[in-house]
Amino acid sequence: MRKSIQKGFTLIELMIVIAIIGILAAIAIPAYQDYTIRSQATEGLTLAGSVQVAVADYYAQNGSWPTAMTGGGTALNYTNPPTGNYVSSVSTSGGAITVTYGNKANAALSGSTLSLNVALTTAGDLAWVCGNSTALPSGGSKIGSGGTTAANKYLPKNCQA
Repeated sequence: MRKSIQKGFTLIELMIVIAIIGILAAIAIPAYQDYTIRSQATEGLTLAGSVQVAVADYYAQNGSWPTAMTGGGTALNYTNPPTGNYVSSVSTSGGAITVTYGNKANAALSGSTLSLNVALTTAGDLAWVCGNSTALPSGGSKIGSGGTTAANKYLPKNCQA
């Protein structure tokens, strides 16, 4: 009597493995997409960093807020306002910096904005309030009035409500 040794997997075993992979992919892909969009939104904060410094310097020298990024007079005198892969423009007016997403940004983020509003502490120092965050420095008052239209779940953690 001769014994035959089974080699390989049965069809049912392979179908179970494929079903498990399909379930994991159905859960992972939407979560991964949210992380990808959040990383695109973070580019806006990075680009706004240099503008924050310029706004603070302008306020320290003039005692008022810049009204634009380019031009003379009350503008910051940027020759080329910052843009990036996912950010189409960065603008400023009245103590607010507004980042507009576009270019290669995900459709869920494209066309939306993230605002960074300045707040003054009781000591006269500047602090920035990001996006939908309501955290103000102790004794501080919010000056800027820019609005954030990007969905809260796509904003970096310090900008979420």
